[in-house]
Amino acid sequence: MWEEVIVHAPPDVRFACLSATVSNAEELAGWIEAARGPTDTVVETERPVELVNHYLVYDKARGDLVQVETLVDGRANPEGSRFDPPGAGEGGGRSRGRPRHRWGAPRRGEVVEHLSGAGLLPAIVFVFSRKGCDEAARTVVGEGTSLTTAAERRRIREIADAHVAHLDAGDLDVLDHAGWRSRLEAGVAAHHAGMVPPFKEAVEACFVEGLVKVVFATETLALGINMPARSVVIEQLSKFTGEHHEDLTPSQYTQLTGRAGRRGLDPVGHALVLWSPWQTFDSVAALAASREFVLRSSFRPTYNMVANLLGRYDRETAVELLGRSFAQYQADADVGRLVHRRASRAERLAAAEAEATCELGDVDEYRDARRTQRQAARDARRAGRADIERAAAALTPGEVIRWGRGRLAVVSVSQRKGGVRIRAVDPDARTVALHVDELDEVPVPVGAVTLPEPYDPRNRIFQRRVAAALRKARLRAEGAPVRSLDPAGPVLVDPADLPVAACPDLGDHLRAASERDRLRRQVADLDARLERSGSTLTRQFDVIERILVRRGMVEGERLTAAGRILARVFHECDLLVALALVDGVFDGLDAAGLAGLVSMVTYEHRSKDAPPPPWYPSKDLRRRAGQLDQLGAALLREEEKAGLSATRAPDPTFLALAYAWASGAPFGTVVEDEDLSGGDFVRNVKQLIDLLGQIGQVAPVAETARTAQQAAEELRRGVVAASSEVAT
Repeated sequence: MWEEVIVHAPPDVRFACLSATVSNAEELAGWIEAARGPTDTVVETERPVELVNHYLVYDKARGDLVQVETLVDGRANPEGSRFDPPGAGEGGGRSRGRPRHRWGAPRRGEVVEHLSGAGLLPAIVFVFSRKGCDEAARTVVGEGTSLTTAAERRRIREIADAHVAHLDAGDLDVLDHAGWRSRLEAGVAAHHAGMVPPFKEAVEACFVEGLVKVVFATETLALGINMPARSVVIEQLSKFTGEHHEDLTPSQYTQLTGRAGRRGLDPVGHALVLWSPWQTFDSVAALAASREFVLRSSFRPTYNMVANLLGRYDRETAVELLGRSFAQYQADADVGRLVHRRASRAERLAAAEAEATCELGDVDEYRDARRTQRQAARDARRAGRADIERAAAALTPGEVIRWGRGRLAVVSVSQRKGGVRIRAVDPDARTVALHVDELDEVPVPVGAVTLPEPYDPRNRIFQRRVAAALRKARLRAEGAPVRSLDPAGPVLVDPADLPVAACPDLGDHLRAASERDRLRRQVADLDARLERSGSTLTRQFDVIERILVRRGMVEGERLTAAGRILARVFHECDLLVALALVDGVFDGLDAAGLAGLVSMVTYEHRSKDAPPPPWYPSKDLRRRAGQLDQLGAALLREEEKAGLSATRAPDPTFLALAYAWASGAPFGTVVEDEDLSGGDFVRNVKQLIDLLGQIGQVAPVAETARTAQQAAEELRRGVVAASSEVAT
């Protein structure tokens, strides 16, 4: 969005662009200057409040916490490596028999007590889980922690009551208001997106006034909220994305620790990382010392963007405007680097090609002949091995086979996981156990003996009687033809017969040929990357335009009536919404039904657990939900074929909740037994209200537009409306 603003703003608009974590500021400034004109760059590398990084460890031997500085003179503290447990950073589990380690992870209550005793409060403790934040606040207060005075508690109550004054008493009970306020009065709180806005805003107000001393928060607190603290604690350096764990990047670490140190209040800010069995001290130090915060553009054309560009400009100008984006600016810089790299590889390739050339003959012909010979030998060995395994499995007790210069009487054949095993007896009554892998030739029966009864191949008497029979057995002079495992098979050309084989520098030629092949692959890869990088945004524009033409949104490079609807829908599923409006999927519904159906576009189930089965209030809503699914599936197939990022599929999980809330159901009834926090419910309803408001402006059927506006108003009530109020 910020790229579009900078590119499309009127020429007389001046910008002041600020960021705390951009290490490629000069590159960004270069793009702004290219897009807007002369630009001054101011880079400040000194922090207003000095930051000291610490490592906090629990000492099991002494029963207390140990705190050391992570960096000494900008490098990893040499003392830190002693805290590393065996196997740290290897990504595996704790192996059996590993000696008990002296160091452990501090408990949350111990951390708060340590911070309080060391004068490091107020503090923000980052926990990368909403549930973890709530549990942490409950646990710490449940252990008896209280960090406030009587006067502070009175002020906390005033702030909390002001922020929840617009909430219904029943809604407050559903939200566990009493427990939340008691923890707040103790000076401890949670802060995350799953909380309703009045609760979050009250926590922020109390923290800014210095009333709440410890906040357990997700990383969203580090983005766009002015809540500086004396200390920041990071429980672990990886977070679960819903599918897997990802390590924090230097930019994310700096974003989190940027909250440490209040200007004008703290001479020094403190960032503490807690010990973990899955990280080394050096990895923590490397993160703390890093200054790599490269800003990369995530800009890409969308259906709405292309519709607006075609609606305002001719096609050539629209494409030119795309080329002015930061994304294209970085792509062009990447192209320069790729061109330089390709030139270097091409130069080395030319040298390798020259060195791989021999006056006596064709080096590649020699390589091919040698490769063919080796492959033929491998094929022969594989074929021989298969014959051996089949013949060994076909042996039966009593048959006699050749073994070296002697003979063996087979007494048992068994199939095991590792292959065929043969147990046999030699003429001296010794037992011989053979695995099929030990056989170099096909075991061909050359005679037979009658095995004694009872059959007991492990019995010594049985074995001696078999040996006696073996000594007397008359064997065939020759068995069937035996296939050896020695290399065999036809070879068209013997490499040694080629003229180039006589070259004294053949080894150098062969090495150069291998290097030549490797460089050819690299050059081809770089050529492909250059082809992809040269005009990525333009190609995406072309693909999207073709889809819009097929969907009746664009005709002759001009927007149709349907295209003008798309140009006014600002949502990640913009084209799907526009198609549904044009096809009448949203027409003829009442307010609650429309709210439920539109929620399929605004809601996305993100839990790792499967969503509950959808519930539809009527057969008509079920039918329309099916129509929306079909539109989404058809669009997805088109996007996959075109190589575009897929539009998210409609999700009916929130339909019943949106329908109930728009119908006037109480908050407690709507969220009861739902795996959805109050804050998530409010946020999703607000997103639904926003899209309904847009539909109310662009729907081609006037009655649908009025119903959408009515649905938005009926959703804006109770805890949702109160979450839009600003406490004073």
